[in-house]
Amino acid sequence: MKYWLHPEAAEEHKKQVAYYEEIQAGLGSRYHTEFRSILATVCASPDRSRIVLEPDIRRSMFKVFHFDLIYREVDGSVQVLAIAHQRRQPGYWVARL
Repeated sequence: MKYWLHPEAAEEHKKQVAYYEEIQAGLGSRYHTEFRSILATVCASPDRSRIVLEPDIRRSMFKVFHFDLIYREVDGSVQVLAIAHQRRQPGYWVARL
């Protein structure tokens, strides 16, 4: 299944890669690898993750980094709404719906 990132989600991702790379060389790459892995899992089986906001907004949790991939299925593709930190500003991405 194809995917696309909301423009603000794409910006969040870029900022996180840069932030982690600044902390330690290679850490941004590890973050990006985990992001790609979760995205591949979501695209393979978008209904697998639980709904966090009715009717169709789902969350897939990163395993190492403290982020959630917030997404929904739209016209046969995955729309990533946010890469949200698990402890900061819960629900800020709702305005993107």
